[in-house]
Amino acid sequence: MSSAPAAEAPESVTLTLVRATVGGVLMGLANLVPGISGGTMLLASGVYPKFIQGIAEVSTFKFKRDSIVVLAVVAVCAGLSIVSLAGPVKTLVVEHRWIMYSLFIGLTLGGIPVVWALAKPATGSLWGGAAGGFILMAIIAWFQAAGADGQADNTGFMFMFFAGAAGASAMILPGISGGYLLLVLGVYVTILGGIDDVKNALKAGDIGAAMGPTLSIIIPVGLGVLVGILLVSNLLKVLLEKFEKPTLGALLGFLVGAVVGLWPFQQGVKPQVGDLFKGRVLTPELLEKLEPSKYPTEYFDPSGGQIAGAVGFIVLGFALTALVARLGRGKPAA
Repeated sequence: MSSAPAAEAPESVTLTLVRATVGGVLMGLANLVPGISGGTMLLASGVYPKFIQGIAEVSTFKFKRDSIVVLAVVAVCAGLSIVSLAGPVKTLVVEHRWIMYSLFIGLTLGGIPVVWALAKPATGSLWGGAAGGFILMAIIAWFQAAGADGQADNTGFMFMFFAGAAGASAMILPGISGGYLLLVLGVYVTILGGIDDVKNALKAGDIGAAMGPTLSIIIPVGLGVLVGILLVSNLLKVLLEKFEKPTLGALLGFLVGAVVGLWPFQQGVKPQVGDLFKGRVLTPELLEKLEPSKYPTEYFDPSGGQIAGAVGFIVLGFALTALVARLGRGKPAA
């Protein structure tokens, strides 16, 4: 009798669908919470390799049934998760900003070991890429802080399209958070609010009320996500094949530099009549219609309790991301 080990049985269709369902729900949640990577969530559920394989096949017009099913299940479950949770997450960010930002910092830092595991051993090109990624994120954070007084209007169709394309990167590589990119671009709360507005309008049967945010937010962001997934996935494939170390180094730099733009001790401040807001002088009527989620932000001096609380939430966020990444180890590669 032969003593050779038996070949590992292929994963059942049912188990694959379960992984795709769980992974889709978690990825949807990840896209709502800056710092958590959708790619990491798919790794944790064990469906990440099949998801990437499906994107590669579809982008080259190879439509295989198994890949289409996995992509469809992940997309539908992620969409349902986003629609159902966008409102509560937006409320938490607006009303408890310093707490949520502290948690986001920890979640973001927790993605560093994920990318480091892919990048090591360190080389000069790795550190060079990391420095470049860090500087780029620091510059983005600086511009975002400069526009924190609400003067900038980042709600045009093309800008929302670009934001969707940038956020799509979270679906490609573990450890990179699309939610964070939306946050530093200044459209995070806007997108969550738009999703929630459309959901509430449709529940009330008010198609007219749903059209505004659909045309200005949902459609451009959705198109950006679709284009971003195809372009980013193929671009990263080329970069990782030809410039693996500097590319992974840049991803590390993005994660570390992300924290620069997440200073937790800031709050929304209601403007006054006569203030200039997004290029318009606020009248009593305009001010009355202005939602708290759109108030300009300013930094404040934290109390000792807030500093201690922020540290605690940072540690908690780091532990959560590290736990998810750990659950993703050892999952089937195909």
